[in-house]
Amino acid sequence: MKLLAPEWLAALAAVPVLATLIISSTAVRRAGLARFFGPMAERLGLLRRSSIRGWLGPIASLAGLALIALALARPAYDPRPQKAQKTGRDVVFVIDVSRSMLAQDIRPNRLERAKLAVRDVLDVVEGDRVGIVAFAGNAIVKCPLTTDYAFARMMLDELSPDSVARGGTAIGDALRTTTQLLAGDHADPAPSTGRFRDIFLFTDGEDHESDPVKAAAAAGEKGIRIVAIGLGSDTVGAPVPAPVAEASSRRAAPPAGFMEYGGERVQSKLNPESLRQISAAAAPGSHFYNVGTGNIELDRVYKRLMKDAERRSLETTETMRYTEAFQYVLAAALAMLCAEPLLRVIRRQA
Repeated sequence: MKLLAPEWLAALAAVPVLATLIISSTAVRRAGLARFFGPMAERLGLLRRSSIRGWLGPIASLAGLALIALALARPAYDPRPQKAQKTGRDVVFVIDVSRSMLAQDIRPNRLERAKLAVRDVLDVVEGDRVGIVAFAGNAIVKCPLTTDYAFARMMLDELSPDSVARGGTAIGDALRTTTQLLAGDHADPAPSTGRFRDIFLFTDGEDHESDPVKAAAAAGEKGIRIVAIGLGSDTVGAPVPAPVAEASSRRAAPPAGFMEYGGERVQSKLNPESLRQISAAAAPGSHFYNVGTGNIELDRVYKRLMKDAERRSLETTETMRYTEAFQYVLAAALAMLCAEPLLRVIRRQA
């Protein structure tokens, strides 16, 4: 016999407490009757001690409560070994950390909104391995493929423009780095295919001649889907905050410390057409979401995209399966609780 939820046994501590309360309340009641009726209490039989029959009702109630606690502890028997196979997909979140992602046409800024969206996904992901790649002028793997979602969240929280040493925006290099990360996973029994892999790309679409469409096509040839998520205004755009050191060193810095080029403030706009071409060049099932300055419930999008997606075996573990017996204990508890009022009636008739 094994208890699958033994922590519920702590509820048994309430049984002696309730028994003490019942006994003490009976004593208090007898003392009150003795004070009120005086010597007549004995003659009227009000102070007659309860027989064993009189205590059967409270005992049945306490036994019923104890059996309920035991049922919640989930007693089980007949252990049988069973193999459990975990399945999932490999998903890499590729996040643009260039300075243009600090533009505040989305509050608090584009980068923070991307991180919030990834956090929403990490709250609902089940079984899939996740990774994080940060990029600006070059790309760096911040979190390798893992099912340790707490570690992934920690790496996500640390993302900033300082995560990548080289400035600029090279979407193509980021896609090539991520494709190599996914295709180089030797844990996959079929590493030549990518039908179990996805890239979630977060960026404003600005690119400095890194040929992202060609990189997306190369990923598509391996069967890798790309979900491109465009952040930022594609009409007005927004100014790009300057690095703190740069903004403080200039004598005539703009009031809010924005970057300038040729004496004019740098304005960053979303390039939806570039992201649309990237998703079109990737494997079937790829998508482009033009979030702009709006909002996206990426956790729901993720669930919808993964609902019918093909999954692969990640690992096989052996677990013990038991036949649960809580229903029998619960039936005995209900019988005890139902017997209590019946015993009370029998006591009165006696």
